[in-house]
Amino acid sequence: MSGTHPADAIAAAFEAHRDRLTAVAYRMLGSHADADDAVQEAWLRLARQGTDTIDNLGGWLTTVVGRISLDLLRSGRTRPTVPLDDQLPDLTVTLDDAPAAEELVALGDSVGLALLTVLDSLRPDERLAFVLHDVFAVSHGEIGTILGRTADATKMLTSRARRKVQAARQSASDRRRHREVVAAFLAAAREGRFERLLEVLHPEVRFTVHTPDGQFVTLGATEVATRARVAGSAARGHAATVNGRPGVISWNENGTPLSVLAFTVADGRITEITAVIDPAKLALIDLPDPA
Repeated sequence: MSGTHPADAIAAAFEAHRDRLTAVAYRMLGSHADADDAVQEAWLRLARQGTDTIDNLGGWLTTVVGRISLDLLRSGRTRPTVPLDDQLPDLTVTLDDAPAAEELVALGDSVGLALLTVLDSLRPDERLAFVLHDVFAVSHGEIGTILGRTADATKMLTSRARRKVQAARQSASDRRRHREVVAAFLAAAREGRFERLLEVLHPEVRFTVHTPDGQFVTLGATEVATRARVAGSAARGHAATVNGRPGVISWNENGTPLSVLAFTVADGRITEITAVIDPAKLALIDLPDPA
């Protein structure tokens, strides 16, 4: 019986690490497409080099994916511009009577998708250090090799990134106040109270709606208040947390999703609303079962 072909053995070894590598790349880049590209590039590099000279394949692959992701972040080539009607952010939706993803685990153990926005505020080297060390337990020495820094310098970098992440995380009281602002908006939209809508909307609010006919963007409090029927129709939906922000999810009578809304609130006013009402796009989101 013939033995396993060397190429097949390399492929099998790589596949054993693919899920972890994808998780590393996604938390670095914040985009499934970019993460897949980074992992594919790591596979090509492994296929060219082979495994004979690699003592720790998992560590080697993590380092390669980290370097590729860092290069993408530094070059600004992540998340390329695509036609507006093709854009849809990666959404993580949890019902508000269930614990939010970021509340299920300690900060040092995992980073939920809700923290990707926070990670965007970090410099590329800070993001790499935080993600690899605090999320994936890569040593400061290994991270320093990627960054061209000493282990001590990398440790300081991780500490600085960790402080920024902790400072950016909203407290429970903040989330409660934001939910109250959203509730006021939805009530006003349902009741057609135009003046009340203007009170809770930021003058430069952005309202993005993903529909079967494409993506439509409305700017400004007056325009958004006039078009608030889309949001108002979802006011009887179930309160949800969407990527760490207050949101609403509604279902049709047959249990299929009708809409998902996410709100960004700052200083007591809504600054951004994202609404997904396109059934095809809703089908791509991992949504909870009807309440």
